[in-house]
Amino acid sequence: MPRPVPSGPTLIYRQTPGPDVTGEDVAPRAEDVRGAHRLAIGGGLGVAAGVVALLVPTLALWVALYHPTGFDRLGDPLVDLLSGLVLAGAILFLLCLLFYRSAYSRLRRVDPRFSVASFLCLIGSVGFLLVVVAATVFLGSAGSLVVCLHGAPAHALGCLESGTPLGGYTALVGFWLGWLGGAGIVVGLAAAGRRFGRGSLYAGAFLYAALLLVLIGPFLALVYAVPDMADLLLVLPFLAVVAPALVLLGSARPPGTVRRGAASR
Repeated sequence: MPRPVPSGPTLIYRQTPGPDVTGEDVAPRAEDVRGAHRLAIGGGLGVAAGVVALLVPTLALWVALYHPTGFDRLGDPLVDLLSGLVLAGAILFLLCLLFYRSAYSRLRRVDPRFSVASFLCLIGSVGFLLVVVAATVFLGSAGSLVVCLHGAPAHALGCLESGTPLGGYTALVGFWLGWLGGAGIVVGLAAAGRRFGRGSLYAGAFLYAALLLVLIGPFLALVYAVPDMADLLLVLPFLAVVAPALVLLGSARPPGTVRRGAASR
């Protein structure tokens, strides 16, 4: 004889996989919040560096070129002003890169995709330190450099090496190491854009990459006579200010959720 089936509510258990099972969004960790905060500081310092080292000198040069008294009358004060701005901007760029590197170092603890970016930014920090040293050396010999550049503007690197050989080679090595640090910024911002789901970080990475490509032109102009460099020089301040501004915009708010990395499994 079959047993009677007890009547009553039937409990249905629905298995809902959590974030760690699906590999989608998870709650941010302390390293994510701290990393985003340091990215925001780096972006703010990057905006200040772009304004001081590129935007203000470019505007000063345009004012000098169209000034009624001419460039020669404003030459020495203008050179002193530009030298001081370049030195201050190099220091700000160094601090910016250090904060970017610190952010990537935090984030790589939860996501290994930031390891390459952190390493490249460390190399770039050494490069910008060399640029600061070179800018300090050039600050005391700005007058002789201007005289040399008036005679041969297409051979600026030769003028730097003849005036201060150590400073010229230091600036050359520092430029390329700093360029590698810029590549680290691009790699890290692309990874941060994916992890935080912020489109402005992707846009900042794109503009930083464009800035790195544009920087190659003026550097080649130090060695070779490259035509139509004026347009590139006008684009540099725009990229140098807008790219870190987008980073600041994308990391000013702490992330609500993050996309899980390989280390979060």
